Amino acid sequence: MKATLAILTIGVVPVSEVLPLLTEHVSEQQITHLSLLGKMSREEVMDDYAIGINEDSLPTLLSDGKLAHVSHQKIERALQGVIEVLDNQGYDVILLMSTAPISGLTARNSILLEPMRIIPPLVASIVDGHQVGVIVPIEELLENQIHKWKVLQKSPLFALANPIWDTEAKLISAGRELLEQGADVLMLDCLGFHQHHRDLLQKALDVPVLLSNVLVTRLASELLA
Repeated sequence: MKATLAILTIGVVPVSEVLPLLTEHVSEQQITHLSLLGKMSREEVMDDYAIGINEDSLPTLLSDGKLAHVSHQKIERALQGVIEVLDNQGYDVILLMSTAPISGLTARNSILLEPMRIIPPLVASIVDGHQVGVIVPIEELLENQIHKWKVLQKSPLFALANPIWDTEAKLISAGRELLEQGADVLMLDCLGFHQHHRDLLQKALDVPVLLSNVLVTRLASELLA
């Protein structure tokens, strides 16, 4: 029996960029992509996921190409509901494609891959004490990023560059800024960054570049083999 994979995203994520990494082991017909908010209008999203009293903000990209700040708690509850449905449908692997600080999700039978739980310790084992420079897409994510990378032996350095609306020159400038501060490994920690961004930085700056969505996708592909 062929292994099946469900890719679950919160907002708009260009999953087509990572499909070639997955289809090395399974056909595209065995892969399902569900987006919690990706097909909803901004008005629908804010009706269902507006930030309530004592709730935290979670920035995500909507179908209009702009960011929305939604309720972290409501998103977590909705994701868990979708995961339970996918689990009951018998998917072998459920991949949460998100770098958001989502935690506490569970699946009874499926293997659930959560980048927030997997990526930081994996990167820590790869860099082994090197100074990491993390490129973050928006300033609002910096506080979460600082918490996320506490597992690193050396506190990471941060710079801002957005893969959607910033130029390639801006991305290279952000990478160069991190190198000048002492980074010797760069980390692109946003699902909008893809392999051409990594290749661009490696060619321009001659530095190792890690890409969070490639790391977690390759792990998923191994589970499907």
